[in-house]
Amino acid sequence: MSQGNSAAEDRRSVGRLLQQARIEARLTVDDVSASTRVRIPIVQAIEEDDFSRCGGDVYARGHIRSLARAVGLDPAELVELYDEQRDPEPVLLSSGPLFDAERIRPEPRRPNWTAAMVAAIVAVVGFVGFTFFSGGGETSPGATAENSPVPGRPGGVAGGEPEAGDPSAAPPTRPQEDEPEPSESAVAAAPADKVTVRLTMDGGNSWISVKDSTGRVVFEDVLRDGDSQTFTDDDRLDLVLGNAGAVQLHVNGKEIDSDFESGQVQRLTYTPGDPEEG
Repeated sequence: MSQGNSAAEDRRSVGRLLQQARIEARLTVDDVSASTRVRIPIVQAIEEDDFSRCGGDVYARGHIRSLARAVGLDPAELVELYDEQRDPEPVLLSSGPLFDAERIRPEPRRPNWTAAMVAAIVAVVGFVGFTFFSGGGETSPGATAENSPVPGRPGGVAGGEPEAGDPSAAPPTRPQEDEPEPSESAVAAAPADKVTVRLTMDGGNSWISVKDSTGRVVFEDVLRDGDSQTFTDDDRLDLVLGNAGAVQLHVNGKEIDSDFESGQVQRLTYTPGDPEEG
């Protein structure tokens, strides 16, 4: 009987005690690894009393403490048993807290190629948009404005038509002054297959907007008293007069008699042939 107890004592080891306690606690190796952050191969090796994967006695003691706490055993008792069954090794005074358990290190982060591609696409779209809007002020080939400067935006209403009663808001640019007016014979000789509109300011200023048959804005600015502009298109011209009472109209070579009042906003459409108000 005493020989049996002696054999049992001989079989008593750190690995067997840890394995038996884990099984009794109904825990798997994965459970113990997840709770202690000790890798699964090291847990399995320790349960087989193979401490070569620990990297030394200092690390092995740290793993034993962590596993003992996870399965409900006394860490100090198991470390003492380990020291009895191992060759003595000098104890490092400050190493205990540093090596309680080998932590599972996260894998290095891979480059985020998706974010880089998105940034590149955004940069290309931004460049294309900038190029498009920078060159967006050109007029269409179907409609022309004779002797007109590069059109600016009116000062009265940002990016659109002025309010009635504010026809002379200061623009960023204005047409050239002292430019010669087209002669009456030139107006009368307007092509019959096109629509030609001449605007002359008489007695005031007016904000003017002109669109061609495609709907593109070919002129949008303030004309001053005495200024004159002529516009031509194959099919149609749409006008907005911010101060219609100050505008004299010649359409397709004919002067338009109107009773527009000062400060009145008028929207007009003209096509080839006899002038017609739209």
